[in-house]
Amino acid sequence: MTYEAADGSALPLLVFEPAEGTRPAAGIVLFHGGALRTGSADDLAPHCRRLAARGILAASAGYRLLGQGAASIEDCVADVRRAVERFTRLAAQRELQTSCLASGGSSAGAHLALLAAMSTPDQPVPAAAVVAFNPAGLDLLAFSPQLRRSIEQRAGIAAGRAVEYSLIEFVRPGNPPTLIHHGTGDEVEPIDHVRRFRDAMVRAGNECTLIEYAHAAHAFHYPGRGGHFDGVVDTTARFLLNRIAAN
Repeated sequence: MTYEAADGSALPLLVFEPAEGTRPAAGIVLFHGGALRTGSADDLAPHCRRLAARGILAASAGYRLLGQGAASIEDCVADVRRAVERFTRLAAQRELQTSCLASGGSSAGAHLALLAAMSTPDQPVPAAAVVAFNPAGLDLLAFSPQLRRSIEQRAGIAAGRAVEYSLIEFVRPGNPPTLIHHGTGDEVEPIDHVRRFRDAMVRAGNECTLIEYAHAAHAFHYPGRGGHFDGVVDTTARFLLNRIAAN
């Protein structure tokens, strides 16, 4: 199906449901990676299909990309909020309450999902939990000024405003429980940044579980890349079913 983006255009929402006659126990909407410039909802379809087989309502959503309808990262975040709202309504039709729903994604998509879940706009996006596959943007200020400026340019962030999109700056008590899958050999977001984010979340009293995959590079969680796909999805399913569905 589709959902309405912040600019009124139609964007894809690929929905995967448990077997007919099976009431979903939890739900999650995922957002693809691609540095906000490439990628599509199809990228995380294998993850959603496997999660649906475990009794979870799963969706993979597209969003406007930079140079393809999005003028800045703000447009991408706005679309993610719209997609989560649409997914929440869809889940309600399956008798799933907001407390049983999560959001997440891969790389830049994980960054967008975490921004939407952790920031506090006038209308916060409901997310009982977040699942992040090799997320980017956890601690943008940890990069050198030169590299930070390059990231700002690539991600559609105004010069000098990286701090406004650095996720560690949004850590505060009450952030949603978070599960992070990350490789120790990730070349996009160093594992040290991820550990620092995890530690900040825990110090703030939040639940944040980091599962490290030795020597795994960025995008390790896809089928056929290092053999981690099954383990990543199975661990995610257990997290959703035990952490959310049990509440």
